[in-house]
Amino acid sequence: MHHDDSPPAARPPRRSKPVRVLALTLAVSASTALAGWLAWGAVSGPAGDAAPGARPAPGPTAPGSSGVTASPGAAPLAGRTVVIDPGHNPGNFAHPREISRLVDIGTNRKECDTTGTSTDSGYTEAAFTLDVSHRLRTLLREQGATVVLTQDADRPYGPCIDERARVGNTAGADAVVSVHADGSAVGNRGFHVILPALVKGGAADTTRITGPSRSLGEDIARAFARATGSAPANYVGGGTGLDVRGDLGGLNLSTVPKVFIECGNMRDPKDVALLTDAAWRQKAAQGIAVGVRTYLRG
Repeated sequence: MHHDDSPPAARPPRRSKPVRVLALTLAVSASTALAGWLAWGAVSGPAGDAAPGARPAPGPTAPGSSGVTASPGAAPLAGRTVVIDPGHNPGNFAHPREISRLVDIGTNRKECDTTGTSTDSGYTEAAFTLDVSHRLRTLLREQGATVVLTQDADRPYGPCIDERARVGNTAGADAVVSVHADGSAVGNRGFHVILPALVKGGAADTTRITGPSRSLGEDIARAFARATGSAPANYVGGGTGLDVRGDLGGLNLSTVPKVFIECGNMRDPKDVALLTDAAWRQKAAQGIAVGVRTYLRG
């Protein structure tokens, strides 16, 4: 569930997301997705159990590129910077006033952050996103990437959505992934990746990142489905596993390729069984990592 969205009238329970569908195919390319998975994605073991548009070529011309290309024999992602944005801070619950203040997202003003959602048993989205983000960080570092987290439960609350975007921008990230879980109605299942819409207003200008972000999102969606066995969401994206939105500050204010991934629905019992399973969370991290690697390797 996004830290900067407002409850839409068209979708069921709390803070669910308005739909803007982009009809894109998720048909897996056997020569790319399968090769990437067999070459790397399937070999990483589980981490410890924690609490329950054209693609830019690598190099200085790619938005957010570090301009460094791995030399032969080097780690595949050496010289590349990836920012991971774990949705919501576990401390947000204790700071309602601070996270409810409005910040400028270019096109309008929205809440600094929200608490996120949780399962009926109390497993919070904030705990889930940190767990998956830690696993993802480990996998990407093993590939040689420089990895930055926007927060690691190392501050009382936040950061606000505008600051989260600045972290990726300041780092000159080659890719940014914001990790979330949704809070929709029972029966709404599956994952979806949110891509930035073409937005231009105030401090927001996604002109340069919509194409690269779409490529990043498509690569992540394919790899995530393959790694986890999860289907694309049955309630948003028209079955593509992709959604395009122009109301999220974390995307609107980004100047580098960035996507959000909703890994599943924390209000549906069948999805909850996956989200609360440490082995599945490792698969989720692997899927995201393979998608990022595929994108960065072109």
